[in-house]
Amino acid sequence: MFTLDQARSFIAVAEELHFGRAAERLQMTQPPLSRQIQKLERSIGVDLLERDNRKVSLTAAGRAFLAEARRLVVAADRAPVTARRIAAGQAGELRIGFTAASAFSLLGPLLEQISTELPDVDVDLQELVTSEQVQALLDGDLDLGLARPPFDTDLFQSHLLLSEDLLLAVPAGHELDQLTGPVHAADLKDVPLIMHSPVKARYFYDLVVRSVPVEHANVVHEVSQILTMVALVTVGRGVAFVPESARLLGIEGVSYLRLADVPSDTVELHAIWSRTGHNPALRQLLDAVWSGAS
Repeated sequence: MFTLDQARSFIAVAEELHFGRAAERLQMTQPPLSRQIQKLERSIGVDLLERDNRKVSLTAAGRAFLAEARRLVVAADRAPVTARRIAAGQAGELRIGFTAASAFSLLGPLLEQISTELPDVDVDLQELVTSEQVQALLDGDLDLGLARPPFDTDLFQSHLLLSEDLLLAVPAGHELDQLTGPVHAADLKDVPLIMHSPVKARYFYDLVVRSVPVEHANVVHEVSQILTMVALVTVGRGVAFVPESARLLGIEGVSYLRLADVPSDTVELHAIWSRTGHNPALRQLLDAVWSGAS
């Protein structure tokens, strides 16, 4: 097996095509340089250079080896720098989980911040509901989640990213759209409801049934994604309780109405991460974007 010193010696000779100039460039004398090349050729088992008293030239094998030797030396020189950058959190990878709803509210701005503050950190995105994010964080498969409460604060640290209102999405022109004030529970009597799945969208389901006296007999669909709910509203299948950021979907034919007796900023989205996580890039993100959030 050849050494990096032998590869560097060969590159110098191949580029200079002169042992004297190559030796001067490497700050060594010519005899040990010649021995390095001879050892390299013996190790590889082919001649890399053609020599005579007047000139040095590359063999076909030498030209092929030169390209690989350059890549090898560059990689070897870069490896310690890369290791130090990863240890400092300036390079590496961040694995981020997100809910579908966060994708059209906060994910874009967060990715832009990461690109600005940590340009050499790669981001691996995974769309997961909150329960799946929690398990992935515990398993070490995610570094950061954009998730809904509740979560175990003994296991996770968090940073509140967004709090917004819960609204009622109705087809444009619907009778509820004609009201002059917020929608009351009594206004929803006999109105078909598109509800969140109590299994796959547990956070929103629990939030709605805590906030509004839902008539479950009126529920015509149970779905897990906000986009699906709004799409069903547009075709007149019913009305749906959605976060205010659903407006950002830009879907026509939908009106978003205020709900009476429902507190403002009741819908929350948090960044969460394991208290036992060790990814340096995550710490850099927390310091750069959220000023050392904990």
